[in-house]
Amino acid sequence: MTGLTSMAMLAGAMVGISLLLVLHRLPPLRSTTFAERVAPQLRSVSPASRLLDPSTPDLTPFGPLERILRPVLRDAGRRLARLSPGNRSLAVRLQQAGGTKTVLDFRVEQVLCAGGGLLMGGTATAFLAGSGRIGVPAVVLGILACAAAGFLLRDYLLTHQIKRRNARILAEFPSLAEMMALAVGAGENAVGSLERVSAAAQGELAGEFRRVLAQTRAGTPLTAALEELSDRIRLAPLTRFVDGVSVAVERGTPLADVMRAQAQDVRDAAKRELMETAGKKEIAMMVPVVFGILPLTVLFAVFPGMALLRLGL
Repeated sequence: MTGLTSMAMLAGAMVGISLLLVLHRLPPLRSTTFAERVAPQLRSVSPASRLLDPSTPDLTPFGPLERILRPVLRDAGRRLARLSPGNRSLAVRLQQAGGTKTVLDFRVEQVLCAGGGLLMGGTATAFLAGSGRIGVPAVVLGILACAAAGFLLRDYLLTHQIKRRNARILAEFPSLAEMMALAVGAGENAVGSLERVSAAAQGELAGEFRRVLAQTRAGTPLTAALEELSDRIRLAPLTRFVDGVSVAVERGTPLADVMRAQAQDVRDAAKRELMETAGKKEIAMMVPVVFGILPLTVLFAVFPGMALLRLGL
């Protein structure tokens, strides 16, 4: 198979897929949902095309092309969501990441990443096949591996985002707990201390406290809003803090002492984690010392004596 033949096959496959996508989304072949049928009677009809509507944020830098392909991506995401058994755990992880994305949005992003990996893998393997370095089975395996890598890459990025956000929350938590303890000690109640902290602080945890404050203003009890915060973030120090505040609010125990104790516990946990990290780094530093610096030191110490022995002989 020559390079020209492989490029022609790739171009033909892309044209065929494009035609199938266009035919699949034609109005006569596309099923109209109930919401689309009743939408003109419930709102004013805008003469502008929905493809140019910027209300929905774009996931890719392609703009109108993404809006054209968005129905296909949504359908693919829905089918993928039905096949996946971990949608509930994925919804929890999306809440931990702190964004406003739904499970369907994340599945669509995974489909996009898999499509990008498929495109890059197809291009690379077509070039290698055209030069005669690999065969057809290797081309198929390479394309599938690149698509799977793109699919798993989006999940890895979500995990990394959750870890970074949890680290920021743990770094902010002691200071905010001390501020709340100072506000309570000055005469404020729990809601008032939350309001002062939310107005004065910035960051991930301060944003979560503002969300809790908005829920309490909407009529949700403070303990219920704090429990929802604990379920949303799922960090052990924050869960203990929420439990302590809930018990203090319900039983009337000193709230400031509870907040100071929780802040001190988080600081102690951070110190222990820092000591553990330092111990691991110390052990890792022994590898270049033992296998790199020590052999050179022994060589520099032994070589002059060997040279003198040779001269004496």
